[in-house]
Amino acid sequence: MRVTSTPIRTNVTPARAFAVLAHHAASRGLPPPAMLSGDWFSARAVIAPSLSVSPGGFPSCAEVDAAPGVIGGGWFGYLSYDLADPSGRSGALPASAWGWADHVLRWSASGTCYLESVDGGGPSVSTMESMLAAPAPALSWTAGPLRRPLPSEHRDAVKACVHAIEAGELFQANICSRFTGSFSGSPAALFAAGVSSLSPRRAAFLSGGWGSVVSFSPELFLARHGRSVRSRPIKGTLPRRGPADDGNASLLRQSTKDVAENVMITDLVRNDLGRVCEVGSVTVPSLLEVRPAPGVWHLDSTVTGVLRPAVSDSALLAAAFPPGSVTGAPKIRALDLIASLEPCGRGVYTGAIGLLSPAAGLELNVAIRTFEIAAGTVSLGVGGGITADSDPEAEWQECLHKAAPLERLLAGVEQ
Repeated sequence: MRVTSTPIRTNVTPARAFAVLAHHAASRGLPPPAMLSGDWFSARAVIAPSLSVSPGGFPSCAEVDAAPGVIGGGWFGYLSYDLADPSGRSGALPASAWGWADHVLRWSASGTCYLESVDGGGPSVSTMESMLAAPAPALSWTAGPLRRPLPSEHRDAVKACVHAIEAGELFQANICSRFTGSFSGSPAALFAAGVSSLSPRRAAFLSGGWGSVVSFSPELFLARHGRSVRSRPIKGTLPRRGPADDGNASLLRQSTKDVAENVMITDLVRNDLGRVCEVGSVTVPSLLEVRPAPGVWHLDSTVTGVLRPAVSDSALLAAAFPPGSVTGAPKIRALDLIASLEPCGRGVYTGAIGLLSPAAGLELNVAIRTFEIAAGTVSLGVGGGITADSDPEAEWQECLHKAAPLERLLAGVEQ
């Protein structure tokens, strides 16, 4: 397998390039592009210009040597939370869907765009340059206001979770609600607008005849490069008002409840990775770091390790999926409690979305801040970690804080 990477001449931003490619694909009856935006494989963005994404299980591909930073191509796709739901519930989208791209556009950290391919796939450099120079497309969408469940429903679920924690059944669980509404138009336009206005760290877009996943996630689930693996769980949230520190960043770091949330889940991720990593290799190089995300401040920590030689990506996922930050500790009891307290399946929400590349490895986000679009309906999952100190009303307000920037985006309100 041969991987190539060639710089191309373009001043187009990744978001604009995605919109141009989406318009190009739609006008020719081709599958839409797939895109990763923010911080993926040390790149600003990765786009598969046209990608057929079909329902199917997690793929595999043989590793090949390539220059550092080169991606070449690979499998874009997602794994929904439904795969781990002990109740067997499912959302509107397939439980898992993947598509192989034999070429991609990659924007490096410095902003240079590269046309990369596996085994010579894809168009010529000149063809791609001409395509990206096309006029800006007129893509749009229309969405009705998202309908929320009754606040009392979420508060009651939080209370039940707190009682389970007090009874010693578990230490923490993530309890979520689902907002739904109508949607028409271009999911790709929604994604391009969100990437430009929200600047999420782990955004992802996938689409097919089954529907669309439009993710503005801030969270890394897994990054596997060679035998090195890394996870960056988020736990702990306070609202954020404006680009400057409004005081809540400091309050978040001082919050006993939020710090406890993060430390417990960081320990859970350490244990998950410890099942497949070399003994003594799992470390926590960063603990309780305050970072901004759209509408909120978050606490996150970083866990790293070195996989044992025989461990495959499937085995890594078997040890770590679904992400600990959106389940709880102990994870198995948290999964059962979530199934009993949440009124419907989560779908793709709190699963994982990303890319498996033969040249660059595996990176997956945690599918939060994620729209799921199918059959004229858009859904948005929101939730948070519950501990013994949780206040039901505060937990509902946290859901609203997380949803607010996405609700404004959906309504077309400038951020």
